Amino acid sequence: MSATGSSLYEILILESNDKQRTVDLKLGAVSIDYYEDIFSPAITAKIRVINTGDSIKGEKTDKLESIYNGLPLRGGERVRMKVLDKGDEKKGLDFASTSSKYLHVSSITEVISESQTESFLLNLVSREAIANETTRVTRKYTGTIDQSVSKILKDILKTTRFDTEDIEKSQNPYSFIGNLKKPFTTLVWLASKAVPVSSGDATAGFVFYQTKDGFKFKSIDGLMKQEPKNKNTPYYYTEVNENGTKTNNDFKILNYFTDKNQNLIEKLRLGAYASQNMFFNPLNFNISNNTFKLSKYKDKAESLGAKEFKLPTLGEGSNTSLAESPTRIISGILDIGTLDKGISIEKNADPEKYKSQSLMRYNVLLTQTISMMIPCNTDLSAGDLIKCEFPKISSEDANEIDTEVSGAYIIKELCHHFEPNRSYTSLKLVRDNFGINKKDQ
Repeated sequence: MSATGSSLYEILILESNDKQRTVDLKLGAVSIDYYEDIFSPAITAKIRVINTGDSIKGEKTDKLESIYNGLPLRGGERVRMKVLDKGDEKKGLDFASTSSKYLHVSSITEVISESQTESFLLNLVSREAIANETTRVTRKYTGTIDQSVSKILKDILKTTRFDTEDIEKSQNPYSFIGNLKKPFTTLVWLASKAVPVSSGDATAGFVFYQTKDGFKFKSIDGLMKQEPKNKNTPYYYTEVNENGTKTNNDFKILNYFTDKNQNLIEKLRLGAYASQNMFFNPLNFNISNNTFKLSKYKDKAESLGAKEFKLPTLGEGSNTSLAESPTRIISGILDIGTLDKGISIEKNADPEKYKSQSLMRYNVLLTQTISMMIPCNTDLSAGDLIKCEFPKISSEDANEIDTEVSGAYIIKELCHHFEPNRSYTSLKLVRDNFGINKKDQ
């Protein structure tokens, strides 16, 4: 959507649970907020509605009543929503084209009723989020993790809202039984065990999430390898009048906040930099013991920053860095010979290969975070890579780029905000290191 174009509610229909009654919310919708997050398996949305109360005929009477009482609103209702830009490109969000895209009311909050008006907040989720609460994973699964992910989406959640290329292949096979867990719980659990095919023995760590385009199962390394959505036109921020070199206001950062405060103690407790791995083998009663160090994998793994990782030493006179000393013990029992016929000596998704690595990737990914607001851009989705330029704090040159903060970021979460007279997009960006990566220079 353009920087100056206001939003247009083209379709905004609320449908009763019995699908016999509908009400048009276009005139009563004060605002719409749409959310995506790479650490959330489902999209969500919020619609704030204000109406005069005479909106729909009562369920058992011909008298006009409020939406809340007349529909009535009880949760589970379907919402057909299509929000467009008033510009020529006609971009926006479309959750009205097919019934599989319809959003569902998960709850109704902030209900205020007065003599002449009522207001309430509709909290919406995708159909699959509703299905997740009513189904369980029960059967045994074999093969690679990505194959199991596709089967659960198709067979349990009954959804086709994913493309083959959006389910990234994993190299490690994993046999498991569903144990009556919810589908989303199982899928997020599998993401933590998957190792990308392209990484060799580098770093594990996947994310499972939903965007407007469907479900994604992507490795963190894969997200970092993708081309930025705005490769040729970085988002930029300036506090002064531009000198004419940047005239595209669609890519102007309206405001931003940089969080440079890292919780070192928390990361040390989680073993984000170094950990001791101890796993018991039930076949031979041996205990494997090895040390995982971030420094061992930093050159193998993808990075969005300058790849220079330095932590202080253990103390005065010590040459050992905090990144070299294990700060957490990770233990477990190897899954050997428990699910396959006969006695199998093959490790079922070797935890020595993924457990510390995925833990490291999830924590290090949040090393640098930035929250910012930009002109509404519905082309962006969670998981996309974007380039940003931020000014250096300097009294000499206001246009000088801060090389410590600028560069490529992953969109961790976003919110598209729509009102009748304005629209904007809020982003939370993350990356694993500081500075501009050489490939982005």
